[in-house]
Parts: sequence; structure tokens; C-alpha cells
Amino acid sequence: MTDLPPDLGTDILSAPLDPRVCAERVRTDADGALVTFTGIVRNHHGGRAVTRLRYEAHPRADRFLQEVLARHRTDDVRVAAQHRVGELDVGEIAVVVAVAAPHRGAAFDVCETVIDEIKSAVPIWKYETYADGDADWVAACHR
Repeated sequence: MTDLPPDLGTDILSAPLDPRVCAERVRTDADGALVTFTGIVRNHHGGRAVTRLRYEAHPRADRFLQEVLARHRTDDVRVAAQHRVGELDVGEIAVVVAVAAPHRGAAFDVCETVIDEIKSAVPIWKYETYADGDADWVAACHR
């Protein structure tokens, strides 16, 4: 294992994310599928050029994240996720979801559902900075 950020035990991190961490948390030898989703800061939004953004989380956002993951864990399906907070540049990883399951169908389905629920149910907000110098809050979730 590599040197990992000291706050690895939490799911909302200020340190850069590594998709391998979530994958290692869920994968077992019983799995035939490991699906990961990596959300990356893009250079545009709504027709505007984005130069960077900042994510801010509610103090209990980690609890909401755990609730989302718990709804989708079963004896056969394991799920892990991490979300970044703080200042991020274009190209940096903002969120990671990993799902391990015996078969690919379940892994793909759960992964898509989990990222959708994270965006809608976990109180994390983003503040985008644009190339023209303007900036604005963009809801990362609607809680």
C-alpha cells in the first residue's frame, strides 16, 4: 500500500483522491466485476469556461454519504465512495465511486445509481470560477 492521506478513514477528503483506494476497499476474490466512476473537474459548464472550483460540505455530509452507500450494500455488492472538498483545478478528481459484485450488471447499475444519489442527496456545494473573472455557486446537491 502507498502512503495515503491521514484523513483516509473519512469519505469526504481535502486531499487528492485516488480511485484505487475505493477499489481496494470493496474488491474481494468472489467478485467478477469492479466498476469505478471517477468524476473530474471539467473546463466548462453551461457554456462558460471554468478555470477552477471549490467544493464545500455540510459538517455532516459524511453521514449523508454513508447513508447513500448503505442503501446499496448487500451481501454480494460492496460500495465505496469519496468526495473531495476545497479548491480544485481543471483535471483534478472530484468524486470516486467503486462497486464490486459477482456480475457486471449489478456493479454498473449500482455505480450509476450511487453517483446520481450522491449528487442529489449529499450536501456538498460547488463554487465555480470562470475565465471571464466571474464566479458563481452551482448546486452539487439539492438537499
